[in-house]
Amino acid sequence: MKIILAKTAGYCFGVDRAVKTAFDTLINNQDVYSVGEIIHNNFIVEHLNRLGLTVEEDFKKIPQNSSAIIRAHGVAKEVYDFFEANNINCIDATCPFVLKIHRIVEKLSPDSILLVAGNSSHPEVKGIVGHSSCQTFVFSNCEELEHIFSTNKELLNEKKMFFVSQTTFSLKEWEKCVKKINLLYTKATVFDTICKATEERQLEAEKLSKSCDRMVIIGARHSSNTLKLYDVCKTNCKTCLIESADELEDSFFVGANTIGVTAGASTPAAIIKEVLEAMSEVKNTIVSDADDFDFAAALEESLESMSTDQKVKGIVVGITPTEIQVDIGRKQTGYITYNEYSFDPTVDPAKDCKIGDEIDAVIMKTNDVEGTIMLSKRRFDSANAWDELIAASEDENAIVEGTVTDVVRGGVIAVTAKGIRVFIPASLATASRNDSVEDLLKTKVNFKIIEVNKQRRRAVGSIKAVLGNARKEAQEKFWETAEVGQVYTGIVKSITNYGVFVDIGGVDGMIHISELSWKRIKHPSEVLNIGDTVEVFIKALDNNKISLGYKKEEDNPWAILAKTYKVDDVVDAKIVGMTAFGAFANIIEGIDGLIHISQIADRHVEKPQDVLSIGEVVKAKIIEIDYEKKRVSLSIRALIEPKEEAEAVVPVEETSTAAEEAPVEEAPVEEAVDAE
Repeated sequence: MKIILAKTAGYCFGVDRAVKTAFDTLINNQDVYSVGEIIHNNFIVEHLNRLGLTVEEDFKKIPQNSSAIIRAHGVAKEVYDFFEANNINCIDATCPFVLKIHRIVEKLSPDSILLVAGNSSHPEVKGIVGHSSCQTFVFSNCEELEHIFSTNKELLNEKKMFFVSQTTFSLKEWEKCVKKINLLYTKATVFDTICKATEERQLEAEKLSKSCDRMVIIGARHSSNTLKLYDVCKTNCKTCLIESADELEDSFFVGANTIGVTAGASTPAAIIKEVLEAMSEVKNTIVSDADDFDFAAALEESLESMSTDQKVKGIVVGITPTEIQVDIGRKQTGYITYNEYSFDPTVDPAKDCKIGDEIDAVIMKTNDVEGTIMLSKRRFDSANAWDELIAASEDENAIVEGTVTDVVRGGVIAVTAKGIRVFIPASLATASRNDSVEDLLKTKVNFKIIEVNKQRRRAVGSIKAVLGNARKEAQEKFWETAEVGQVYTGIVKSITNYGVFVDIGGVDGMIHISELSWKRIKHPSEVLNIGDTVEVFIKALDNNKISLGYKKEEDNPWAILAKTYKVDDVVDAKIVGMTAFGAFANIIEGIDGLIHISQIADRHVEKPQDVLSIGEVVKAKIIEIDYEKKRVSLSIRALIEPKEEAEAVVPVEETSTAAEEAPVEEAPVEEAVDAE
């Protein structure tokens, strides 16, 4: 197995400068703060914390007359102003490339538009936006940029536009964005602000990943440039992202001849060296590359031969905000960091244990110089987890609980309480194929174990099997009590052209499009969306099919009309349509009445457009309501003519009635006023 380390791996100039600035400051100062983490690396942050650096995310909480270091990512202008006003000694460790962007945006006119490519929640982007005095938009990819263009066309056409990017923004994505900008806005000014070191690192990682069987990316998971490296490499070969050597998994190296290694700009050389040494030990352990060689067993055998004291029992003697101190009966003091306490992210170590508790752990590293031993409780907890998982796979009633930590190609990864990673295929991750696996991320789930291979450290689970049993029980319970007319609260699961399917507690019913609204709609999505909570009632039950009702009788426009108006009432009606024989006017929502051409004026009218216009509001008298045929007849003329004249001219009314009953006119009248 060949290991290749990228030349650009590790600290960049800006990060190296920030870290050195922090260490130098702490030599001569005791009361020192930093606005957020100096860099995205827990190892360095914890080391600086032990030396006396206090990380404060809210700069306004930094006390007067103290010293404060500005992180490599930079900060907004208001932070500098606050430090000056409160006599705080400012040590600026902002990366020079980031400072360059600050100077660019500070010079922009308040009447211009600034668009920033990057992660809106990233401290570097927040700092850039904080130096801008003009209207600013942030986009993380080309799709978001297009959305900004489409929703702000008039604004963007009126003002000058300027574009910058986060220094660690994806080079490929930036090229796509620039192409789109040049296509739509030729006068826009685009500044190339991606750090050259970042660019070189991404290009080298891409090239290396294309020539290797595996890629190992070392760096913090919340580091932007580290995540970009991972994204660049994973499309070319199998890639893993780790923060330390302890996260290397044996199965990752199976079948690989060449391993590429690179690291984010915030990764210290010591961590890179530790990972390479761990990989070299694995490399030396493997003496055969035969197809049936058991990599996991060989690695496990080599670990067991390291020390008979690998597993230890100790007593909790101290608890700090970051670690548990354990006496294991040796001259060295044992420490369990919170990260090594439990695989369950919801567990608070400070509350889960107390001084005097007995605790089991595994020795991770011994430092005789400092007199410390790094321990791991979570690794001890997982020692027998595979046997428990095998037992669960053999018990058809056994249900395992875990937390979904990753959405991967073909499914999701759920981690059990004891740290075992279980792969759940997408087809077995949800109750329905229409459900998104993305919604499972960071949630607790119950699943059954359907396959376990302890030697290869592989486990496969099924959430659907658990949901299926629960759904079956819910269905049985539903059909025992279901009756027409019963009301349920449900969730919209899917939408088709002809209706909406609603989960009403383990069973699905359908609301036909005609039952969604009292007015005509072209598609159900005009009324409901997937995920909406709705109140429905059972209209019919037929051969395990459930027809649901949604629209309420009290919302029926004809019922509202009956309560509100009667014949001879005068209404304010809005003209909404014209025909050769009259005009249609909206009385209330869902009901239009016909003003026959003979009822528009007290004189002969050639066509309705000669007197009326669309959108005009007129006063009209209700002269007829036919609830059976869903028709309303209106008259403007009845309000114009003197009563005596209206009573005298009987033939005119008869002519009008005949006109309304003429076959050539009746069809369109019914079509227009039918509220259903």
